[in-house]
Amino acid sequence: MIEYREESTTMNTKKILVVDDEVTILEIMTEFFAMKGYMVSTAKTAEEALRILGREAFMVMFLDLKLPDMNGIELCKRIRRDNLIAVIYAITGFASFYNLMDCRAAGFDDFFVKPVDMNRLLKAADDAFEKIDRWKVERYDLV
Repeated sequence: MIEYREESTTMNTKKILVVDDEVTILEIMTEFFAMKGYMVSTAKTAEEALRILGREAFMVMFLDLKLPDMNGIELCKRIRRDNLIAVIYAITGFASFYNLMDCRAAGFDDFFVKPVDMNRLLKAADDAFEKIDRWKVERYDLV
């Protein structure tokens, strides 16, 4: 059952979760999105990401597909079990192995191949938060 909430505290801060086992990627994305006004949390493994998601809600996520403990396809499927509303993006340097159809079937909203233009990722994040605002997600117990 979805509960209606009069006021929201969850969407006041635009939070992004970035999951990638490459520390340099995490640092670049954190710095870039923070400069654009986003609050960024990071995880180097799928299990770490799931622990973070167990404590905190995120409506926009960027997941690397090649992670050391679980691939991003499986991570997205696990996230989607609890969160059908979040906007989740796949990022990979292995486009030939992971294809768009696999990503869409897992529940990803879009697919980016590394190296990715950071402005393209910014536009994706901006569009995702605009969509979430338009859906008025914060008014319901969905996050």
